[in-house]
This record gives sequence, C-alpha cells and structure tokens, in this order.
Amino acid sequence: MLLIAMLTVFGAMHAQKGSVLVMGSIEYNSQNASATNSETKSNSFVFWPKVGYQFHENWTAGIEGGIGTSKNESRYAESSENKSNVFSVGGFLRYSKPLNETFSAYVDLGSGYQNQKNTSINGPISTVNKGNGFYVGLTPAIFINVHKGFGLNFNIGGLGYNTFNNEDDNYNDSKNFNFSFGKAFSVGISKNF
Repeated sequence: MLLIAMLTVFGAMHAQKGSVLVMGSIEYNSQNASATNSETKSNSFVFWPKVGYQFHENWTAGIEGGIGTSKNESRYAESSENKSNVFSVGGFLRYSKPLNETFSAYVDLGSGYQNQKNTSINGPISTVNKGNGFYVGLTPAIFINVHKGFGLNFNIGGLGYNTFNNEDDNYNDSKNFNFSFGKAFSVGISKNF
C-alpha cells in the first residue's frame, strides 16, 4: 500500500495512439533442502517479454513470448535430476481504460504456441520427452504510470487454458484450465515510446 501511495505522487501522460509498448516480467526461484543423508535443490528462471503497437486510444496489439528453464536435483541413495526447458511465442490484444492521470485498468487476451523439453536422469538411466501445444490466457491488471509512460503492471491472476501433446507415447498429453483470480500475483514493468 505504501508503494502505491508513493507512486500516486508522480503524474505523467498516458500512452497515446501510435505509441509502442514494451513490457516484460522476470521470475526466479531457488530452493535448497537438506535432511539426514539427502539433499534436494531446485532452480527456475522465466522471462516473458511483450512488444505492442497502440493503434487506437484504448487498443494495443502485439507479440509476446516466453522462455524458461528449471532444474531439480535430488541426492539420496541414488542421484536424480530433472531439467525442463519451455519456449512460447504468440500474440496479444489489450484493451485499456485510463482511470486518472496515474492509473489505468486493462485486460490482455493472449494466445500462441508453446514447446517443452523434459530431461530426467535417474542414476545411469536418462530419458528425454518433448511436447508442444498452444495456450490462451485472459489477464486483467492495473497499470501505474510512474513517469512519462514508464510504469508498473500489477495483476492478481486470470483465466488460462493450455495443451501439451507429447512426442513419446509413454507420456500422457495434457490439457489444463486455470482460474487463478486472487491466487496469483505478479508485477511487471512497461514503457510506452
């Protein structure tokens, strides 16, 4: 609340028709756990950039992507390791509505292609599974204009649907529907040029 109160002090202009939107968010997570004769480590990194063109006072269209990697290691009687690499690319459409000089509400509709590669190593045995699919997401958010089109984006979840079709018949294909309002929270940075 203090951050929001401090940011409201800064007044600036809203994005204008014909401007270019550049935004993104980064996620990093690292965990280590130890117990008698065992140790587990996990690391993950994800980057989601977006670039769009504001073709109307309230509408922006553009491209979005994502790249991520995660690694989980476990050491007990036998070592095991799981690695996952994810790549996505697609498009988005945004409708935004200025609330005042500092705040805007917006909703993003994004859709695209995603690819995933999982590698598992259990002792001397190694397996690789690849899959691809598509995603669709609807995310409402608030934009706080800090200074001349540079700002912060806050959302508390959204709706999402994604699929993965695995190349290896030993793994099941997956379809997921996510409703995460109030369950997720993210902060991003954006700039209108």
